Parts: sequence; C-alpha cells; structure tokens
Amino acid sequence: MTETQDLRTFWEDRYGAMTDPTNGKPSGVLERLATGRVPGRALDIGCARGDDALWLAATGWTVTGVDVSQTALDIAADRARTAGLADRITFERHTLPETFPDGSFDLVSALFFQSPMAFDRARVLELAARATAPGGLLVIAAHNTAPRWRMADHDHRPAFPTPEEDRAATAKSGHVWREIEVGLSAREVTGPDGETDTVKDSHVILERVS
Repeated sequence: MTETQDLRTFWEDRYGAMTDPTNGKPSGVLERLATGRVPGRALDIGCARGDDALWLAATGWTVTGVDVSQTALDIAADRARTAGLADRITFERHTLPETFPDGSFDLVSALFFQSPMAFDRARVLELAARATAPGGLLVIAAHNTAPRWRMADHDHRPAFPTPEEDRAATAKSGHVWREIEVGLSAREVTGPDGETDTVKDSHVILERVS
C-alpha cells in the first residue's frame, strides 16, 4: 500500500466510523474574518463534513470544498442538498498536493488541515497561496498544542506546525501579502467528560496585495 493509499484509507475509515453529527457551526476564525467581506469564490481545503463550506454558501459565497475522503464529501454534499445550497457548493476529492482545484479564489481557507498520516502540508499551503486572487484572503489555522486528555494520542504523530513554518510555505507563492495575523491564539476547550483546558492555535491570515 502506498503512502497516498494509506492517507486515503485512514480518512475513509475515520469518517466512516463517525456516527455523531457535526455541531453545524463554522470555525470561529473563519466566521470572524469572512463576515462583512464581499462574497465571491471561496476554497475550503480539508472541508470534512462541510460545516465551513455550508456556512460560506449560506452567506453568499460560491464554494469549492475539497477533501481526501469521499465519505466526508458525500456527507457534506447531502447536507448541502438538504439545506438548499447545492447550487452554491462544488465538492471535489483531491489527495493534496498531488492534485489541486483549478482556478483562483477570493477566499482560501485551510483550517486545522492536519493529519496523523504524513503528507506535504507545506506544499499544500504554497498551492493555497498561489490560488488566492489579488485582494483575496488566505486563512490558515492549525492546532499548535493538544488538550491534556489527548496528549498521549500525539506522542508519535507529526509535530504541530508553527506560524513561522506556515508563513514560510505561503511565501513560496511569490505573491505580495499584507499580514493581518501571524502568531498563536489561545482558546478554551471542553473534553468528553466535561473537563476544560487551554490550547493554542497557530494563525496565518494574509491578504494578497499582488
């Protein structure tokens, strides 16, 4: 089995085993940054079961949602049909960065686009930056720490990305950017048994100048 097949199999199995519905809410960082912007074309990298893509479509964006898992995409597409948003969202399966959606976008998001299976994340972010249209917004968020009840799960996984690493990946696009936010942000999370902890997220938020 190749690394690509391993990655696909892992995420197909992961989404196939999920029985709980999503919370139906967009990522907080996306909602904060997209609200008030003039809707255009949006690319949601690692769209999973579609929470962010559906929210963007409901607020006027024309969305392309991308994921490696066809199972996740099928769930997202069914939710879009149920919500009456199917005409505003296109879902595509890509094993990034081997393939990547065509075109340029006014908003590109790669939110918590991470995997315990190794892949060339830096190359994906470079392609995401290249796909951002002039004047467009690139929003990258990543887990930078894990809550204490999940620390054991991360002992043998790839290291968490840093803002500096993600910013360096976007710089390879050759575009000129205005930095809106590059750094770490703390938030409170609640565990399965009601316990709480503070985790840090890495944010790289850029607006393309040219």
